[in-house]
Amino acid sequence: MERILFGDNQFFAVNHISDEKSRTQSIKFKDDQAIIRTLDHAINAGINTFMCTTHDRIANICEIIRQNPNKYNDFKIYPCMPYAHKYANAVTELGIVGTLKEYVPGNFLGSMFKGGIAFLSKDYLSMMELLIDTEMKMFKGINTPVIFLQNVITDLLLGLGMKDILIAFHGYVKKKYNAEAGFITMNLPLLIQVLEEGGIENPIICSSINKVGFRMSGGRELYEETLRTKKFRGIAMQVLASGAISPKEALEYVCGLPNIESILFGASSKNNIHETASLIRQFDQEIISV
Repeated sequence: MERILFGDNQFFAVNHISDEKSRTQSIKFKDDQAIIRTLDHAINAGINTFMCTTHDRIANICEIIRQNPNKYNDFKIYPCMPYAHKYANAVTELGIVGTLKEYVPGNFLGSMFKGGIAFLSKDYLSMMELLIDTEMKMFKGINTPVIFLQNVITDLLLGLGMKDILIAFHGYVKKKYNAEAGFITMNLPLLIQVLEEGGIENPIICSSINKVGFRMSGGRELYEETLRTKKFRGIAMQVLASGAISPKEALEYVCGLPNIESILFGASSKNNIHETASLIRQFDQEIISV
């Protein structure tokens, strides 16, 4: 994985602290070309990996990338699935049955209704595989070396003790897409324990890691201990704690931690993208020089 990854929260009006910023971003990125221009700024800053949800508009971005193979020859996307809001909105608009018809292949849907709950209980892993395939259709022809399970599902499965689905996700993306599985979580210490018990070695885990403990279940000290003592490939996200920490202070802290292979951030402007990338490289170089 590259050291610096570019995220997509700003494109879809996700801000964990400010509704006003969300509205501003929603207006700024209402056009797909605005997203492409920002991705181009990231590429010009030396960032060639885009970590994004499976939001419907990402399909448009993938199509633009496919149409410009020379320009995006070295560009990679890390899909993060499922995009929960997409399914929640579909249920609101189409109902549960309508949503299933929209996103689940017909033959499987018919069998599910015939077999009822018994069928669903028996073949929930098969349903998971079909839903992964559905989400991955938009990325056809795109380099997707890592495929992530979103924290809303990862942490739900952790809470329910359903580690078999986490293990099955890991196995399926490797078998079907020749990709590595990644897991996004708000509970890094518990997830690494569960994955180790399931036989997954050196997993890729993306989690909130920041100086103030924002969205870090168990707190900063437990995370720092986990980073020191466990074997996994860590990706730090929400390093600025949604703006609660200055970029310089936040990145100096994260760059100084062990076992952080990549840092994920999102930004709306060319200047912020270049500033963040420059700070990460500066602190990395200072650590090497010590």
